[in-house]
Amino acid sequence: MTELGLPDTILACLFDLDGVVTKTAVVHAAAWKETFDAFLRDYDGAQGRPFDEIAEYDEYVDGRPRADGVRAFLASRGIRLPEGTPGDPPDARSVHGLGNRKNDLLLEKIRTGGVEAYDGTLRYLEAVRAHGLRTAIVSSSANCRDVLRAVGAEHFFDVRIDGVVAAERNLPGKPHPDTFLAAARDLGVEAARAAVFEDALAGMEAGRAGGFGHVVGVDRTGQSEALYAHGASIVVKDLAELGGKR
Repeated sequence: MTELGLPDTILACLFDLDGVVTKTAVVHAAAWKETFDAFLRDYDGAQGRPFDEIAEYDEYVDGRPRADGVRAFLASRGIRLPEGTPGDPPDARSVHGLGNRKNDLLLEKIRTGGVEAYDGTLRYLEAVRAHGLRTAIVSSSANCRDVLRAVGAEHFFDVRIDGVVAAERNLPGKPHPDTFLAAARDLGVEAARAAVFEDALAGMEAGRAGGFGHVVGVDRTGQSEALYAHGASIVVKDLAELGGKR
């Protein structure tokens, strides 16, 4: 292992955004809960029970594109909605309407509460860059660039594959590996020579499915065992644990 805590075959590092670089995973979970709880009030019994912003967030929406998260969660409750279109208003009873409602709530929470980055990740990124490794940000969020700019971290990444780019290239989101594979290609590196850094179970699955050389699970919520079960090579609570001091 190198000073960065990575196999010496690794030439590039592919980082998720929410929960790995920035402290926005909790904000996402809160926005999903507010969105789904309001929607579920129209349902009785098990179908209408409140959204669990830990277990159900991890299982169905964390790391996935918005519409995929809506579909997966509603399917778990046996609820079907029309797809609608990406331009649906946030009060529309459609998959895209719910997703847009969640995004509006997320942006409001970010505007009022601000965005913070994890210091350990920023220090690790500095070390990764100093060691000459190539870097990419890989996120399902369409707000990725704005969030990176808000925390002054956009310059750390050579490549950005986010929700906007994925839509332009018609790339399926996590747990499919396509966005990570696209980032590796854009960096000119084979998947086997790249490391994935993720906090989401869907991200672990994407790393495993893509045949990446190392998959680092970042455990911010006490789900270490689940991260290993879904494909992590190693699990840490903060990237500072990997080393990388300059």
